[in-house]
Amino acid sequence: MRFVFAILAFAAAAVMIGFGIAQRTVFLEPDRVSLSSSIESDAAYVVVEPGALAAHPGKQTLTAAGTDTVFLAYGRLDDIESWIGEAPYVAITHDAEADELVATDSRDAASGTDDGTGEDGTGDDGAAEEGEEATSRPSPTTTPTPTPEPTGTADAEAGTDAAAGGALEPVPANSPVGSDLWLDELSGEQSVTTTIDVPDDIAVLIASDGTNPAPSRLTLTWPLDNATPWAGPLLLGGGLLFLVGVALVISGFVHHRRSRGPRRNLPKGRAGSGPKPAELRRGPIGGGRRSIGRSKRVAIIPVLLLPALALTACSPDYWPSFDQPPATTAPATTAPPVEPVSTDAPDGEEPATDPLVPAVTVPQMERIMARVAESAAAADEALDGDLAADRFIGPALEARRANYAIRKTLPDQAGPVPVPATTPTLILPQQVAGWPATGRTVLVIEKASDDPTVAPTALYLQQASPRENYKVVYAMSLAPDADVPEVAPASIGAPLISPEFKGLVMQPDQVSAAYADVLLKGDDSQWAAMFDPEGDLLREQLGVAGQKVIRDDLHATSPTADIAFSNGVGDGPTIALATNDSGALVTASIEQTEKVTPNDGGTIGFQEGAPGAALSGFTGKSAKGVQRIIGIQMVFYVPAVGSDEKIRLLGWSEGLIGASEVP
Repeated sequence: MRFVFAILAFAAAAVMIGFGIAQRTVFLEPDRVSLSSSIESDAAYVVVEPGALAAHPGKQTLTAAGTDTVFLAYGRLDDIESWIGEAPYVAITHDAEADELVATDSRDAASGTDDGTGEDGTGDDGAAEEGEEATSRPSPTTTPTPTPEPTGTADAEAGTDAAAGGALEPVPANSPVGSDLWLDELSGEQSVTTTIDVPDDIAVLIASDGTNPAPSRLTLTWPLDNATPWAGPLLLGGGLLFLVGVALVISGFVHHRRSRGPRRNLPKGRAGSGPKPAELRRGPIGGGRRSIGRSKRVAIIPVLLLPALALTACSPDYWPSFDQPPATTAPATTAPPVEPVSTDAPDGEEPATDPLVPAVTVPQMERIMARVAESAAAADEALDGDLAADRFIGPALEARRANYAIRKTLPDQAGPVPVPATTPTLILPQQVAGWPATGRTVLVIEKASDDPTVAPTALYLQQASPRENYKVVYAMSLAPDADVPEVAPASIGAPLISPEFKGLVMQPDQVSAAYADVLLKGDDSQWAAMFDPEGDLLREQLGVAGQKVIRDDLHATSPTADIAFSNGVGDGPTIALATNDSGALVTASIEQTEKVTPNDGGTIGFQEGAPGAALSGFTGKSAKGVQRIIGIQMVFYVPAVGSDEKIRLLGWSEGLIGASEVP
């Protein structure tokens, strides 16, 4: 019976091992699925829509080829469509029924929509099943003029007005390289291949140089789970059965040999003393050698089996997995949409109904800030205001231009507020739905050093239109002990509050004028009680006390001169971002004018080597007097209505922005 069981064990082992090997060879499924599309269009852009990227589960490996230069970027579909505007492009969608990619030229889709037939002749039925409307695109009435890219590859683009119902004029194509809208971008020659894992609202933009036709060949590949979880158990089980069979064979031979031995010992006569035949003398020795040979052959069998068993443990694909797979491995590029928040919009303006998302993601903003820091460092080193205009605008640019002009004459003067090339410690993007008329706003706080004596930098950046990059509007240093209120995480963002919002202790658009009055009049101002004076170093420097010091210094050097101070609201926009306690971070600017006039009928001018003389270029004397204008950028915390707190100054920057003879 041992031999019978051994044969059965060998047979079962052969079946199991054979089937286990077959699972990894002849029965093995493909490890990926690919869809390709050939694009026959002269459009400069190709947009791979989210439905096409999600045609199959898993990470997407995308290959674009067909032109000398290939550019690829991915970002939110709304952002890509906003950037393209009215320029023609090819939309890549997925036909679920045929499981193929469908390329639709936006010009063909638009003509099919305008004729009003309602028939789908574009071949993207599957996209319609998925809810992807390849023919529906937001068409702004005016395409903003783009800002040329620093690389010099972008051409100027004129705005195009589209009358209702009228024909749309084609918008000149432009290079998408370097846009702040992209979550990431890469380029190469002849072809580009990349693997991404993105949420369902992310699309891919493909182009050549923005002028020539886009790459004509596109391939999308997704991984397939071709694991064979029973291959390992089958191979291991077959190997164990083989060992059992070997053990049964050995046991059978041993048992059979013992059963053939003598049953009893019979008496024998005296053996002769003559010599034995040589065969008998060699018999026991020869038998021992044959036994040893058989033992070696039997021992070799398990050794030969070890590699087969080792193969069963070389990959997790051979074994069943009882671990729960993660929900997704996609990077956190977007946050769940939130409902719009009412901020007392002006009458006649309906609140947005689209889901709100943060204007930027954290990785995206970190890339943007690295570019801003690089551009700012180059402009600061070259003292070039035009170069600074690539990344600065408004009060921040005005302050830098004036500082550069002064430092060209007085190089020892302090530089402007720096933009640290470090990872931001706080990113607060505006919540947006589509593209707001006021653009997009982000607050970034960075710290240039771990030294506690170095104040962090607060930067307000705005992106006015899809074709423009983010630019710094306000650049300030936070107060030494600034108590910044708690704000929403970057993955959610904060609502941009209307300047006329009445849910705060003071309307945002009134804060700068009220504080300017406090600086000018001190405690006599009607608004003084609404501002917290504790830790307000700006009030000490440029307020009533600071003005007295300036006046005393002037009288000490020029007894026959008088000085008058006046404050006004600056030209910078009022920006208000909501905080978690229903308050707001309000940013604005004011301008303080110092007018010095002679009181004895004489003349007066700027002191030699003073910043006013360097900025104005006026080195003579004037009977009308001279004046200086100090630009002040400020960020306040304004509590909500009903709060016992006062308005706090969190940070500021001030610098000379104008100097001249009194007109």
